[in-house]
Amino acid sequence: MLRQATGNETVSGRETASTADLGNTETMTVRKVQAGGYTVVTTDTDVVAGRTFLLVHGIGMGISYFAQLSSALESQGRVVAIDLPGFGDAPEPKNALTMAEMGAVLINFVEVEGLGKPVLVGHSMGTQVVAEAAAQRPDLFPEVVLVAPTVNQHERSIPQQAMRIVQDLFRENPKVWAMGMQNYAKTGPRWFLKKLNSMMDHDVEETLPKIMAHTLVVRGNRDPVCPHDWVEEVTALIPNARMVEVKGRGHETMVKDGACVAAYIVEHVKQDA
Repeated sequence: MLRQATGNETVSGRETASTADLGNTETMTVRKVQAGGYTVVTTDTDVVAGRTFLLVHGIGMGISYFAQLSSALESQGRVVAIDLPGFGDAPEPKNALTMAEMGAVLINFVEVEGLGKPVLVGHSMGTQVVAEAAAQRPDLFPEVVLVAPTVNQHERSIPQQAMRIVQDLFRENPKVWAMGMQNYAKTGPRWFLKKLNSMMDHDVEETLPKIMAHTLVVRGNRDPVCPHDWVEEVTALIPNARMVEVKGRGHETMVKDGACVAAYIVEHVKQDA
């Protein structure tokens, strides 16, 4: 299971690393890495066997909310998650990056860390970053998973998206609320608004047709942020994609039902084997 890094566990590059307990029997590595001229924080199970799964978070979030999904994927191989620049424990850059620039940072991170050809998993804003990375470097990413893909082009405004997020949160339990508030507090309102504008400025529907990867699109069937019709549209725009829905879940489906999402991911990867 992944957790967020603490201040005394960070280093530059891969010169040194620290570990944290995982259920008394497992360890994972937490470190800072320079990628594309920016600092990201990575949490890594460091498993040698099996596939590598690279998890990319949504806006205002970070490594911690992938804990349940990560735990469910660990039996399948190496699980790596990152805090993108300005999120979680990663320091805030001078200027907010575009989604395409974030995609380039992700590509450089994969190369710097020697991750080979990981299964690239993005959630919410992370799907926009993942889409850009997969479109820019199809040779690096043969398999992609988009969980709750944003931003719905038919509701691409801050007021509309804010309304949808509130609708979703009213359905969530205190665990999701608490995790969200902790991560949003780390991000800070000024940086959050900058990144929100970057999300809205990104026409993801123009990038999706450029994704050559075998792609799985996942939606919680109660997600108001990503309506069924929009997610069907996303799936249709990607040349080699299929869509699945998780029953009874909303926008944060992998927080509350990580095992189910992991099962879909594992099945997806095996189809491409």
